[in-house]
Amino acid sequence: MAEYSIVTYNREFLPAFMALNREWIEHYFKIEEMDLLQLEHAEEAIIEKGGEIFFIVSQERVVGTCAMVPHGPDCYELAKMAVDPNERGHGYGDILMDEAVRWAGEKKAKKVMLLSNTVLTPAITLYKKHGFRTVRLGKHPDYDRCNIEMELEL
Repeated sequence: MAEYSIVTYNREFLPAFMALNREWIEHYFKIEEMDLLQLEHAEEAIIEKGGEIFFIVSQERVVGTCAMVPHGPDCYELAKMAVDPNERGHGYGDILMDEAVRWAGEKKAKKVMLLSNTVLTPAITLYKKHGFRTVRLGKHPDYDRCNIEMELEL
């Protein structure tokens, strides 16, 4: 793994946040209304609501990203996690996960939740590795693609 740094929200990196997330969403599913809101209006939908966006920067380019979105009292949603397809397998998902969970703990959150799809086996494996447990399986009311909800108690 090349040298990297973890950077919090920076408007300069928003194009990478959008591109990396569009890549995996469009590869497996289709872009939905909530995706457009969070990707095209990240400042309003995430940052201004008290959330954060993390970027892993290596050799002056973003290789991974994720967001933490306030989701009720004492809870954040881990959302829009993506790693450049050419950089997968280098542990960037673990780094993003550790940073996001650490940040939520600093914000005094009691839990972190996420929505995903069981077809994304590497992602589900990553979440379980970091202590997330399944709290609901089946169709989700907000996202067509989501069929699993997971939580991590802090």
